[in-house]
Amino acid sequence: MTTTTAPPTQTYYLFIRATPQQIWDALTQPEHSAAYLFGALVETTGEVGTPFRYHSPDRTTLWGDDTVLDADPPHRLIVTYRGLYNPDLAIEPESRVTWRIEPDEPGVCLLTVVHDHLEHAPKTAERVAGTGWMRVLSGLKTLLETGDALSAVSGTVSEGRVRTSPSR
Repeated sequence: MTTTTAPPTQTYYLFIRATPQQIWDALTQPEHSAAYLFGALVETTGEVGTPFRYHSPDRTTLWGDDTVLDADPPHRLIVTYRGLYNPDLAIEPESRVTWRIEPDEPGVCLLTVVHDHLEHAPKTAERVAGTGWMRVLSGLKTLLETGDALSAVSGTVSEGRVRTSPSR
């Protein structure tokens, strides 16, 4: 049996038919994040040094309590990351997520997401590798290009795992 280890730096590229401002708004506003981020409601001003929080859909649980490290709206957002929704992830040191938004051809942007500083957070690295980030990014792209969520589910966290249930 072969065991693989998720890399300490993970990079994802995605072309999205949207403006930089539309992508920025989707990253920083709860009315957008709930549709692609397992129901999480983002709370942030997007200003350097301020909190970047993820609340459960009913706002009873804090899924992430991070910090904006750098920002150049609507082109770059760098935040710390630590998954509080799972006890195994919550005890690991924080990692970092960089969102770069670059105009490409008219009406299209290249979104580059780099999740790094995962050397001492192997469980987080495994959780976000593969389909972890890809589900979030696919949901973001679908939302921005169609106005609809990728799937008709809302997210909840139970026993440290994100669960989904059909939305009404």
